[in-house]
Formats: sequence, structure tokens, C-alpha cells
Amino acid sequence: MKKFIIPLLLICGLNTAASAQLKLGDKNIDISRLINAAGYAAKAIALSDADIVKMCQEHIEWMDAQNPLAKPDSEYAKRLEKLTGHIQEIEGVKVNFGVYEVEDVNAFASGDGSIRVYAGLMDIMTDDEIMAVIGHEMGHVVHTDTKDAMKNAYLLSAAKSAAGALNGSAMARLTDSQLGAIAQALASARFSQKQETEADDFAFEFCVKNDIDPYAMSNALNKLVEMYEAGGEKTSLIQQMFSTHPDSAKRAARMKEKADQYTGNGK
Repeated sequence: MKKFIIPLLLICGLNTAASAQLKLGDKNIDISRLINAAGYAAKAIALSDADIVKMCQEHIEWMDAQNPLAKPDSEYAKRLEKLTGHIQEIEGVKVNFGVYEVEDVNAFASGDGSIRVYAGLMDIMTDDEIMAVIGHEMGHVVHTDTKDAMKNAYLLSAAKSAAGALNGSAMARLTDSQLGAIAQALASARFSQKQETEADDFAFEFCVKNDIDPYAMSNALNKLVEMYEAGGEKTSLIQQMFSTHPDSAKRAARMKEKADQYTGNGK
């Protein structure tokens, strides 16, 4: 980190051409990239809520263009529409849904209220389990976890841009665009244990309010755990789900306990 603090401080007093280079040890530093990265980070820190929502919208549009988004007449889209068509907003946040026809077992939400479910997850989940997962993702939206993640991803992409100012650095080749860098940062981001717990609780309440099996969230998590422990060809497909949703077994047990208390089965 200090490698980049020094030239950034030095740059404040320099008047250079855009292509100027600065020598630091045996490395050449692209000053213009450092200036751009510093400004990029400064903008991220000052982002308003509206700015973040707009960025989330641009990100989801980019993601929809990069992935095979199921057409309305596809079986996946029709199934999801049957499950979620009656949901227009959640706690004042407008939501929209889509399916990526890829085999990954995953789902995610964006800060603008967009929720995307992967076909691989739909293949292994019951309708109730899918809705529990969607409820969990809605929880992240309502609690602004997804907006915070977007802001952090924006900052991280700025840091990568600064790191990429070192000529020959692998960092410079991670992405060709800001949206690509942000998408990459979001893909590797992890919510905190507190955020996951709150999203799980939201999913449970969502299920109860919508006459969905109160055990659905526990069942969904257990299904992932069982698949992971069993191994096989789909094991690699749930690596991302486990990396972003840690301690799934403990979470499943906790959600089962809540369902037991609600149904009276725990007595």
C-alpha cells in the first residue's frame, strides 16, 4: 500500500504530461493512471444514494448483456414469473427478477432491486426453496447491504487501477472496463456474518408472510451443504455460493430452530 501512497503525495505538486512516468525503485509508474485512480476513489467516497442506485442499474444492465438472460417464454422464466410475478416491491423498493441460463448454483441482488437467479440453482431447488433464497437476497437489498457492496467494489476497482499503474503488473490486465472491474469485485465480495444473519431472518419472515414453507431456507442451505459434502460434478458449481455465504451448515441449523419454534415442532 505504501508504494502507492508515496507517488500519490508526490503527484500533488507535479505538472506533467498525461504520458509522464515516475521511477520508484526498479518500477516505472504511470502518473496519469495514479491521478485517475485517486480521483476515482475520491468520487466513490462521495457517492450519493442516487449515484449508487444508478451505478447498480448500469451494473445489472452490463451483467444481463454478459450472461444468457432467459427469455420470457422460456421454462425458467415462466417458472420464476409464476413464483414472483405478484411481487412488485419490497418495503418500498421496486424489484425485478431474471434468470441466467447457466449451470452455476447461485443468486444475487443488486442495490437497485434487481434480483437474478441462476438456472443451476433452480434445477436443484423446490419452488419454496427458490422463494426462500429470493427472500434472503431481498433482505440484502432492504438492509442496503447490496448498495454498500457496490460502493466497496467501486473503491476496490479504483485500488486495482492504481496498482495497475505499475508497468507489467498483472493487476493492469484484470479488466478492460470499470464495469468489468466492479463486477469482478462484487463476485468476490463477502457479506459479514451479521449481514447474512439479518438476511436469513428477513427470508424467514418473508416465507411466513407469503405462506411459504418456514423450513424452506433451512432446506435450501442444507441442500447446498449436502451437495458440497457429496462431491461430484456439481461440487465446483457451488464454490461461489459457499465463498460468499460462509458457515452454511450453522445457518441451516439456526433457520431450522426458528422454524421449529414457529411451528411448535421444537417443543
